[in-house]
Parts: sequence; C-alpha cells; structure tokens
Amino acid sequence: MQTGTIISLALYFILMLAIGLWAWKRSTDTSEGYLLAGRGLSPAVAALSAGASDMSGWLLLGLPGALYVSGLVEAWIGIGLFFGALVNWIVLAPRLRQQTEELGNALTIPEFLANRFPDKAVALRLVSALIVVVFFSVYTAAGLVGGGKLFETSFAGLFGNTGMSDYMLGIWVTALVVLAYTMVGGFLAVSLTDFVQGLIMVAALVIMPLVIMFGPGGSAGGSLQQVEVPGFLSLTQGLTVLGFISAVTWGLGYFGQPHIIVRFMAVRSVEDMPTARNIGMAWMGVALIGAIGIGLAGRAYVDRNGLVVDDPETIFIVLANLLFHPLVTGFLLAALLAAIMSTISSQLLVASSSLTEDFYKLFFRKDAGERESVNVGRICVALVALVAILIARNPDSEVLGLVSNAWAGFGAAFGPLIVLSLTWDRMTGSGAVAGLITGAVVVGAWIALGWNAAMPGFDGGLYEIVPGFIAAWLAIVVVSKATQAEAVAQGS
Repeated sequence: MQTGTIISLALYFILMLAIGLWAWKRSTDTSEGYLLAGRGLSPAVAALSAGASDMSGWLLLGLPGALYVSGLVEAWIGIGLFFGALVNWIVLAPRLRQQTEELGNALTIPEFLANRFPDKAVALRLVSALIVVVFFSVYTAAGLVGGGKLFETSFAGLFGNTGMSDYMLGIWVTALVVLAYTMVGGFLAVSLTDFVQGLIMVAALVIMPLVIMFGPGGSAGGSLQQVEVPGFLSLTQGLTVLGFISAVTWGLGYFGQPHIIVRFMAVRSVEDMPTARNIGMAWMGVALIGAIGIGLAGRAYVDRNGLVVDDPETIFIVLANLLFHPLVTGFLLAALLAAIMSTISSQLLVASSSLTEDFYKLFFRKDAGERESVNVGRICVALVALVAILIARNPDSEVLGLVSNAWAGFGAAFGPLIVLSLTWDRMTGSGAVAGLITGAVVVGAWIALGWNAAMPGFDGGLYEIVPGFIAAWLAIVVVSKATQAEAVAQGS
C-alpha cells in the first residue's frame, strides 16, 4: 500500500465525517429531521442518494465478479434492475411521497402501512419492523463483507499485528466510519454522503473500463474475443428459461426496498419527481454499463496478461492496484468504499427507525419526546451494526449471494404490499398482513430448501423473489376480497 493511496482514502474518510458533522447541526433535533431530513431533499440529492444506497458493494464486487466468471449473460441482472427501477420511479415514487405525508405524516414504511390500515396497525408495524431488522442485518453484512475483502486484498499487513485478520479489520473500520456519520447526522448526512459517493462511484465506473481496454496491456483489439469461456460475449449462451427469469426478476425487488423507497418520501415535492427520476435513471444506466465493462474487460485483461485472480469478486480491487497511480488507486478504492458505505448507512438508519418508531415507541414509550426518540434511534443503529458484523465474520461469504437473499426477502414481503396499498383502494388490513408474512416466509423457505438459483449462472433453481412475490400478491388479493365486508363494517 503506497502513500498516495493512503492519502486518497484518508481524504475520503475525512470528507464523509465532515458531512456528518455538518448535517448534525442542521436537521437532527426532531424525528422528522433525523429520519427524513425534514422532507426537503432536492431532486439531484434524492436521485443519487437512492442510486448510491441501491448500488451497494455488489455493483463493484458482485456484478463484475459474476460477469468475469460467466460472461455477458450475467448482464440480464442489470437489465432487469434498470427497468424495475424505472417503473419504481414512475409508479411508486409520486404516490408514496404524497400518501405518506397525507396519512399522518408517516416517517417510516411500517408507520405508513399502519396509518393506511388502522384496524391492523399494531400487527403491521410489528411484523414490518421484524422483517426490516432481520433482512437488513443480512444486507448490511453483505456490505461489511465487501469492506473486509477490500482490506484483505489491498491493505494486507498495512496495520501490522493488530491481533485480528485483515478481513475482520476491514469489517470493523468500515462499520465504525459508517456508524460515526450515520449516528451523528441522521438521514441528511446519509443522503448528502450518498450524493457525493454516487458521484465518486460513477466516475470510477467510467474510468476503469476505459483504462483496462485502452491503457498499457489493455484488452482492445479483439482480446475480448480470445477469452476462453465459451460464448463469453453472448447474452444467451447457457441461458435457461429459469436462469433468464431469475436474472430479470431482480427488478421486482425495487418495489419493496425500504432504504430506497424512503428517498421518495423525503423529496421536497411531488413536482420534483420527474427531474429526480431522470437524474437517477441516467446515473444508474452509466453505473451498470461501467460495472458490466469492468467484468468483461477485466477477464480479457487477466487472460491476456497471464494473471491469477483467486476471488472473482475482487477483480475491481486487483485491477485498481495494478493499473493506476497510487493517488488514483486510492480514489478507486474510495469509490468501492462509497458503494459499500452508502448502502450500509441507509440500511442502518431504516432499521433503527423501525426499531424506534415501530417497536420502542409502540410498546415501551408511546409518549417519548423528540430528543429521546433520536437518541434511541442512534443506539439502534449501533445494535443492528453489531449483529451485521457477527453475520459477516465468515471471509468466504459472497457479496452477491448475501445481497440476493436480502433483496428477495424485501422485494417479496414489501413489494406487492407497497404497490397494492398505493394503487388498490379495496385492499384491507388483513390482506396487508397476509401478504407481508407470506412473502417473507416463502422466500425464507425457498432458500432453506435449496430451491433458489445459484449464482453466477443462476444454475439449479429459481430465484426466490419470484415465488415469494407471486405468493404475496395472491395472498393480499385473496384475503382482501374475503375480508372486504368486515373492513367496511369497521370503517377501514
């Protein structure tokens, strides 16, 4: 590790902490300020914050790694995600922004659901909070695994004999920096750091593929055609029907990701949504193309130069260390940390908000004041982080595998519920509870039984979000129709 790289990373960490301190002085005195930045995000900040919190370490580790191994066929994941995100911005974003404010100024997704279906308010808030905490612990762990892999690959031995592995040291450093600015600055700090991190990420995702292909020893001039993997540049080579469905249905997950859709709740007005959507989708398109380019061009570069990459998910890190000046390497590694930390911070804040608003204030301190609620939220951020650290301890964990499980859990449990609650007037509270539980249970059972698709390649099964999403949607419709008369009688 060279001095220039260390300087770049140090400047990045200082910038993130400085943003946290700045935000602390402006919007953390109230629950609305701490959890939603007072619903005052500009379109650009909201868009890049949504994108950066969505595109976690999997964008620079998991997705390039999958393409590095299997080729262009893995790009179907990105295609599915792009169209899912577009529908999310068009259908959900304006409705969620308007209805969460109209229905009791809800600060969290569980609170919105409770206000939407008051006859099942307690059940919805409790079950929602439980699902949020469980799946976000796994999702946050995926980000910490990325931080551990970064330190293990790039910083080996840098900190001397600390009594722990480089992998665990990376997990702790990543977690502590994120905790510092999230606990202090709340949603405003998370959103502003996401905005900066989104700019850093997209710059890195443009720079690296170009340098790999056209720099010294690059893979331009037909080297991509020389990769030994059969059909490496084919979108259909080895693709099965189940594999195709498993890949493109990642897009279904967008409708139920609390850490993403909460950005819609924080945009300053519904009129700003089209601008935010255009900025967000442009950013996402460039980011996905860059990640795909890193995986493809990276494999060509490695094969052409006779290199060995033990863990495909570290291809971005390996090439950053090989191809760039130390100052630029530090910037690229900061981009990876940005992808990891932007998502972790969003997940920690949403999980802590559910624990505070939908558990602590519901069952222990209904009359808790604003300052007490904010402080409890900060404690909950730390608790969820500790659980995630425990889950992430295994250095053999795969970032994309952990992300896929959590993504499916949220997409199936909350996706149909959020879509129908915003668009179907005949939905009932009983239907909402049924959908929430059904989606989570089906996803968990599908994984436990080993019926889910293995990645890369999506071999051997069907991605668990598909049966979970369908089952949850059917449960909501069937139970809602069966209980509509009861709901009308109760006035819900």
